[in-house]
Amino acid sequence: MTPTAESTGGADADAPTAVDGRGLRRQGLRTRSRLLDAGAAVLAERGYHSARVDDIVRVAQTSHGTFYLYFADKEDLLRALVARCSEELTALATSLGQVGAGPEGEAALREWLGLFLEAYRRNQPVIRAWAEDQPGDPELAGLAAEAFGEVSAALRTRLTESGAGQDGRPKAPVSAVALLAMVERFAYFRTSRDLEPDDEAALDSLARVIHRGFFAGTLAS
Repeated sequence: MTPTAESTGGADADAPTAVDGRGLRRQGLRTRSRLLDAGAAVLAERGYHSARVDDIVRVAQTSHGTFYLYFADKEDLLRALVARCSEELTALATSLGQVGAGPEGEAALREWLGLFLEAYRRNQPVIRAWAEDQPGDPELAGLAAEAFGEVSAALRTRLTESGAGQDGRPKAPVSAVALLAMVERFAYFRTSRDLEPDDEAALDSLARVIHRGFFAGTLAS
């Protein structure tokens, strides 16, 4: 018997669907999520170009027929993984509260940077895969731009609140781009290199530098 994706009428337009466009019920969503988790695990082990649908269905303990109910091919699964990663980073961006100039502001920033590092590490195989495939796929490029655009917008808001553009400091849009570049490269090197010191000490230093340079208005000790 040919497997069928669990579907329901009146599904949310933004909700995941089967390949045939039908909305997914709870069981279908669980199956799709299991395939996504398996895809992420295979990407971490083999890399995008060496990953095969055979590997994904083996890890997910399901069939090729089931895979193709939810994804047209490996590239389609990667787009879904990137979309999931984008949603997580967007939610993280909007969770950053106001960063004051005092110790409480530095502590709040330090906590957020730790969450960003955790999210980046969790999604690192997907981020690496979308970076490899992005030049040939406009949809992936758009998802990447959207995800990091949301992070940049959140940082811009917090920088504006902290007085960016005043007292000779760069304006918020410029500072937000520079700050995002620092945070993303920090996360990249922490997740892809064996570096000293450990994460906690590195995050303490990064939070101190970013807070004093961007939010407190001075790099003085």
